[in-house]
Amino acid sequence: MKIRNILLAAAAALTVIGSAQAAEVAPMRGHAIDLGDLSGTAYYTVENGAFHVVATIAPEGEHTLPVRFETTLAPGQSVVLSTPHELGFAAEAVEIVRLNDAVIMHKSPATN
Repeated sequence: MKIRNILLAAAAALTVIGSAQAAEVAPMRGHAIDLGDLSGTAYYTVENGAFHVVATIAPEGEHTLPVRFETTLAPGQSVVLSTPHELGFAAEAVEIVRLNDAVIMHKSPATN
């Protein structure tokens, strides 16, 4: 029954996402993040039932220190990482969503 709920939740999320590419992320397995001029990886660990998400991003081709973002997601929670652009251009964004016992990452429509 639990697997059925996860599959239904994932199907619902993919329906909402539409044509955007989505990927389920396995615990401790890095997943690429592409935010235009910034790129990096995200992964999560399971700690006492909570999903601890760590994302590290840095400018491409530059030798600067990366930025690390950490959060803990409960079932149904999500976080959006985005980079702004010039006025009139959509931001680059990726959303990390916890659906029950699964984590889904997908490109997210972002506002200016």
